[in-house]
Amino acid sequence: MKLHELADRPGARKKRSRIGRGIGSGTGKTGGRGGKGQTARSGVRIKGFEGGQMPLHRRLPKRGFKNTSFARRLNEINLDRVQAAIDAGKLDAGAPVDAEALVKAGVLRRARDGVRLLGSGEIKAKVAFTVWGASKSAVAAVEKAGGSVTLLAPARETGEQPA
Repeated sequence: MKLHELADRPGARKKRSRIGRGIGSGTGKTGGRGGKGQTARSGVRIKGFEGGQMPLHRRLPKRGFKNTSFARRLNEINLDRVQAAIDAGKLDAGAPVDAEALVKAGVLRRARDGVRLLGSGEIKAKVAFTVWGASKSAVAAVEKAGGSVTLLAPARETGEQPA
């Protein structure tokens, strides 16, 4: 075997088909796109069209609701993250802890619409929190450590629903 005798296996390299170059090419005239109509045009496709059968996305029932106009985007933070920041000396336990203090300490990247305190982990320091919301377990854990939680969210009415 010599260097000039090296070659691909037969059929390994296929020549590129040139579309719309006359009847002799085999892909002339309509260029493999069939007859006229929407599908023969470039850029136009009916997404989800199933040949006249009711499309799947219309056969399935509508469900759910996403409240984007009034929903609050809250930062959720666990007690163990706050305790780690206090232990590292980034957060002052004596000062009230709110969204601004958490951002300054590097615990949160940015303040959104408020902070919600969650009860995962334990807190040993006596801390006064001012947050939008807090879980029952988080409030219990903070008060057990001698701290306090002030909620900024308006109190929910716990009355019965009208019939």
